Amino acid sequence: MCRCWGPYWGWVPCAPTPWLLLSLVCAAPFGLLGEETRQISMKVISSWPNPQNLLHIRAVGTNSTLHYVWSTLGPPAVVLVATNTTQSALSVNWSLLMSPDPYGGLMVLPKDSIQFSSALVFTRVQAFSGSGRSAQPPRLLHTADSCQVEVSLDGASPRGNHSVFGLEVATVGTGPDCPSVKELHSIDDEYAPAVFQVNQLLWGSSPSGFMQWRPVAFSQKQRNRESAVPCQASSLHPTLAYSLPSSPVVQAFFGSQNLCAFNLTFGAPTGPGYWDQHYLSWSMLLGMGFPPVDALSPLVLGIMAVALGTPGLMLLGGGLFLLLRHKQYSEYQSIN
Repeated sequence: MCRCWGPYWGWVPCAPTPWLLLSLVCAAPFGLLGEETRQISMKVISSWPNPQNLLHIRAVGTNSTLHYVWSTLGPPAVVLVATNTTQSALSVNWSLLMSPDPYGGLMVLPKDSIQFSSALVFTRVQAFSGSGRSAQPPRLLHTADSCQVEVSLDGASPRGNHSVFGLEVATVGTGPDCPSVKELHSIDDEYAPAVFQVNQLLWGSSPSGFMQWRPVAFSQKQRNRESAVPCQASSLHPTLAYSLPSSPVVQAFFGSQNLCAFNLTFGAPTGPGYWDQHYLSWSMLLGMGFPPVDALSPLVLGIMAVALGTPGLMLLGGGLFLLLRHKQYSEYQSIN
C-alpha cells in the first residue's frame, strides 16, 4: 500500500496505483575489494506452480561476488550480500520460505564467505521489477558494485488536489544502532540542474553497503528542471518489527533482527507536483563497497579555470608591463 500526505490531512491511505514500476541498473567501473568490472547475470527463481518468484542478480569479480535478491513476497524488499569468493551461490527452500517461520529458507553459501549482508524493505510501495538504464536526470554515478532503483508512480488517484506522496523504507540495523545518513554537498549541478546535494545511507565500515540518492524527484516523464520536485528525508530511527509489513525473504535470510526506518516525501503543497500529469519518479543507487563520488565536470573545471586564471593573467601581464617600462627608463643616462 502506498500512502499520500495532504497539506492538512497527515498520513492517509490513497487509492491503489495502476502503474508502479521498479527498474534496476547494474553498470560502470570501480568496485568492492578493488574490482573494476563484474560479470552480471540476472535470474528469475520461480516457485512453480505457485505464482511467487525472486529476482537474483549476481555480480562476479575476480575474487568476490555480490548478490542482490529482489522479492515481492509481502512488501517489496532486496537482500544484499557480498562474499569473498567467485563460487558463492544462492540457495532457496521454497517450502520453508513460504512457511510461517521462513528463517533458513534463503541462504548464500558458503556462509563463511559472507563479508557483508543487509536488506531494504519498501513498506509502502507495490512494484514490479525489470531491467534497464535511464540516461535522464538525476544521472547518479553507477559502479560495477551497484544497482540503480527507480520508483515511478503513474496514474494513481490522489485523495486531494495537492497530495504529497511518501515512501517508507526500512532496513536491517547494524547491531543495536541504525545505519548513518550523510549529506554531501557540491558546487557542480551539471548532471542534475539546481541540485547540489547527494544523500547517502551507510551500513558501516568497508566492506559494507550504501544507498545513495539526490534529494529530487520528477513530476513529468521528460525530466528537466521545470518538473523537478523536492525530496525530503526524515531521520533514521529504530522501529518495531510488528509495526511493519512482514517480508518473508528478509526473515528467511536474517531471522530476527533490529529494524530501522525512515520516510521520504516528494514535492510540496505548492509548485510542480504529482498533480501536473499524475506522474512521479524517483531514483536511488544501491550497492556494496565504497559509494561512488562525482568528480567535478569538465564544464565546471573550465569555468573555474577561467574565473581563477583571468585575474592571474592580468596580474602577470601588469607585472611584465611595469618591468618593461622600468627597464625602458633605466636605459637613459643622466646628462649632468
